[in-house]
Amino acid sequence: MAIQVLIGTTNPSKLRMFREWLGEYPVELVTLFDLGITDEPTETGNTPTENARLKAEYYGRFADYCICQDSGLYLDALPLEDPRQPGLHIRTPEGRKLDDEEMITYYSRLAGSLGGRVMAYYLDGFAVKTPEGIQTYMKTREEARSGAFWLTDTPSEKRRPGWPLDSISLMPDGSYFLDNRYKLKSKPCNDTNTKKAWVRFLAQALGL
Repeated sequence: MAIQVLIGTTNPSKLRMFREWLGEYPVELVTLFDLGITDEPTETGNTPTENARLKAEYYGRFADYCICQDSGLYLDALPLEDPRQPGLHIRTPEGRKLDDEEMITYYSRLAGSLGGRVMAYYLDGFAVKTPEGIQTYMKTREEARSGAFWLTDTPSEKRRPGWPLDSISLMPDGSYFLDNRYKLKSKPCNDTNTKKAWVRFLAQALGL
């Protein structure tokens, strides 16, 4: 019998990602839209995992099973303490929430100021809430670097709602994320083992 799992996000690309990842499991995925949830938690964590847990605690009030995720973006050319380092504030790099096109403009200019192309990586944290409690998962920063990619100052003409930076993200071979068939349907990740680890964690945490 399928269990109903709430996906704690309004990002359309994240929703597609979780549907793809869990498509072979006995789950019925529901969204915040489905349940009429419009409020959002305050994300005060210091890591992606802490923010994912805060989301799971908040949205977990509406469902027995809930999955939440958060990401940080880090540029190797910048020290972690540099105010230009996006970190957990990918959409609010200067304290103001940017829409998708504003993000493309902001980060392409940042890449331009760093030589036109800069190595970057995402650090992703996941939290799964079940009736037994909340479990979290996040790889180390060193492990996250295995999925490093280029952020460029030259945007692709293609767009993917919810993940605007895919338009200025390049694979190690220089091809755009959005020109890569795998990237068009899944979470940006250059390491297949990383994706498998994420899916394995979600399945185990949900008791599947």
